[in-house]
Amino acid sequence: MIEVINVWFTYPNGTIALRGISLRIRDGESVAIMGENGAGKTTLVKHFNGLLKPEKGLVLVDGINTKETSVAKLARKVGLVFQNPDHQLFSTTVEDEIKFALKNLGFSSEEIKERVDWVLKFLDLERYRERSPLSLSGGERKRVALASVLCVKPKILILDEPTIGQDAKQKRKLGELLKKYQEEKNTVIVVTHDVEFASKYFNRIVVMARGKIIADGPPNKVLTNPTILEESSLSPPQVTVLSHEIAKKINNFPKDIVLFDELLNEIITRIRR
Repeated sequence: MIEVINVWFTYPNGTIALRGISLRIRDGESVAIMGENGAGKTTLVKHFNGLLKPEKGLVLVDGINTKETSVAKLARKVGLVFQNPDHQLFSTTVEDEIKFALKNLGFSSEEIKERVDWVLKFLDLERYRERSPLSLSGGERKRVALASVLCVKPKILILDEPTIGQDAKQKRKLGELLKKYQEEKNTVIVVTHDVEFASKYFNRIVVMARGKIIADGPPNKVLTNPTILEESSLSPPQVTVLSHEIAKKINNFPKDIVLFDELLNEIITRIRR
């Protein structure tokens, strides 16, 4: 469990990034943290693995105070994949890139081989094992960066803007992968502007604005609320826009639909009536 209790954080230039944030994320949840640039999203998640420490307040990960714990120790519990994969990649081959974290954390040679083989297969990267990460496409480099974190099998996996530069097929594969990882009783957290991705693959949406949390709930309650969307500079999912247009023509048609299958089922149900 992650517990954030009245956390404040100010950068050296005087920018107040977090203003009294309180949040609880339970084990096994899938959470999307959303909001406009500068809202404090990335600053918040960097507190989860100890990269940043609270100026005031408290962050607990499984009861461990992150302010009193090293990033290296937290790395076994919390894995963070940065928005730009090039900030994480430096080894000569994909295999070496994945091995690096495992060696640093003291895994045995046998377990390193087992985990490298597992994550390469899990992320469909086996054919790139001997390639330089920097020779790969942007989407492939993102998968390698994810592999270098996922190989540790952290209980909490965090991804910062993972869908940027990904096409629809890659987004679907990523969403299905994260859903599978979460179903194995792990916690998955993403920072994202992608409302379609968030509404389809995440059960809980946390919206931030000006360093505060302004909304927290299921996608069909948060991402269909015009006031929340306007305050956070987010657009509604396209399915929601379509449901609003249909509601102009059909009485009592629901306006809180975020998934295409839900919209299709509602239309079919009404036709059958």
